[in-house]
Amino acid sequence: MPELPEVEVVRRGLEQHVRGRTVAEAVLSGSRVARRHPAGPADLAARVAGARVEQVDRRGKYLWLVLRPPHDDPQALVVHLGMSGQLLVEAPDAPREKHLHATFDFTDAGPQLRFVDQRTFGGLALAELHPDPHGGPTHPHGIPAPVLHIAPDPLDPVFDRAAAVRRMKASSSEVKRVLLDQRVVSGIGNIYADEALWRAGVHGRRPASALTRPALGRLLDHATDVMRAALGQGGTSFDALYVNVNGASGYFDRSLDAYGRTGRPCRRCGTPIVREEFMNRSSHSCPRCQVRPRSPRP
Repeated sequence: MPELPEVEVVRRGLEQHVRGRTVAEAVLSGSRVARRHPAGPADLAARVAGARVEQVDRRGKYLWLVLRPPHDDPQALVVHLGMSGQLLVEAPDAPREKHLHATFDFTDAGPQLRFVDQRTFGGLALAELHPDPHGGPTHPHGIPAPVLHIAPDPLDPVFDRAAAVRRMKASSSEVKRVLLDQRVVSGIGNIYADEALWRAGVHGRRPASALTRPALGRLLDHATDVMRAALGQGGTSFDALYVNVNGASGYFDRSLDAYGRTGRPCRRCGTPIVREEFMNRSSHSCPRCQVRPRSPRP
């Protein structure tokens, strides 16, 4: 699934292409794209028509458009990208994609916004906006109700590194599991957790509570650094599903040190990178640089 850098790349593209424009018409194909919107696709389409895009916002891996309908308070169009969701900006007469599920036309007759989703795990939903519980200037319109429980991400000005370290230190769970907990720190997914752990020389199976506070702080710093680097390269794209609004892929996969490098030499010591099963996913690490903790005796 796309992580913070990939979602931020999409957010920046939308900010450039749709902010300030007014929706003339939305067309949703089928009911699955709006399954998270209880009133259904017809209601969603009717409610966004005539609304102005005030802001394109993000927290962690969650993305939403702040829409201001005529004579009403702003609301959030929350976009769930899922495993293969794409937001594309294209000419209205461009060929329709095979897995096109929603189109948004604007009153200026300019480029059209399309939601394409090959695996149909993503979707759209309208949600009320609430004051940001963490404060700060980043989200002046508030946070959508479904995102209120999500912690700030390391690129957010309101991110509290010390508080995140305290929450991690208080957990006896494996440190990679804690990194992936969006209630502790948001935006970090499987790829960048593996990269941060490799940079820190820490195995993901180690209990978070067993690490010192300085070590946990350095781990968060590594996660921040690697996500900034990925953002600078357009994110990580392993296939054509992860693209920006213009359909271009990122290329940070060429710079990965651990994730997806099974059997290839560690860039630090030359030991082959190993892959392990973890939470129905894969973990990648160097068995020499990141010593796996001993399993407790029965």
